[in-house]
Amino acid sequence: MTAHKSVKRRRVYSRVVGVIATRADLRLATRMSHPPDLFELRLDLLVGLEKELEKKISMLRTPLIITARHPDEGGANNLSLARRRELISRFLPQAQYVDLELRSVKACQSLLDLARRKNVRWIISFHDLDSAPNPRSLHAKAHMAKSWGADIFKVAVRVDTTAQLLRLLDFASKRDADLPVSAMGIGKLGALSRVLLAQCGSAFVYTSLSEPRVAGQMALEEFRAALRAFGIRLKSGRPMN
Repeated sequence: MTAHKSVKRRRVYSRVVGVIATRADLRLATRMSHPPDLFELRLDLLVGLEKELEKKISMLRTPLIITARHPDEGGANNLSLARRRELISRFLPQAQYVDLELRSVKACQSLLDLARRKNVRWIISFHDLDSAPNPRSLHAKAHMAKSWGADIFKVAVRVDTTAQLLRLLDFASKRDADLPVSAMGIGKLGALSRVLLAQCGSAFVYTSLSEPRVAGQMALEEFRAALRAFGIRLKSGRPMN
């Protein structure tokens, strides 16, 4: 009989991310007295503001995630792969994390290798705006992300029903790929999913700085109020190890 080795799982603490998606978000982020643990720059939504970003990025007092989302996974402005790579490369020196979709990893291997040389960590992500894949499918994607060298696997899927929410919670709670997971729901039960997943130890919980851009996303202060209402205290800013 083959002995099974026990897998030592990483201990994960949730951290709150504020998404900068507009010029107004950027201005607000530079003035916040109580910022989130990290900011995410949605570069696909900030096209045309690159020079302003470069001037103000040093005023953001928390680490940065940068991403330029694939059009088929919610990305704006129908950006080509070359344009997305260009945007990410431009802001890579200021980033602590770069987020690329699982579908883009092979085509962006040189960019990820450059990120690694600059000590920028990798988030490999998957977004399904229309449905909630079963946990088995999500586990397979998490294992694939780990095989590519991800530091975190991020998943955002549709949760309009209790059954969909439970599938996402089941996936997020098991983490059998021994890889930190950032999980969130989109849709009617998206807000509830984000509170519950924070309690489950989702590596990152994403919030908007102004008006939410997708159903189920919560504004930063709304999310903080929800945590207080549920009696949840996040160990924010703690390392993932």
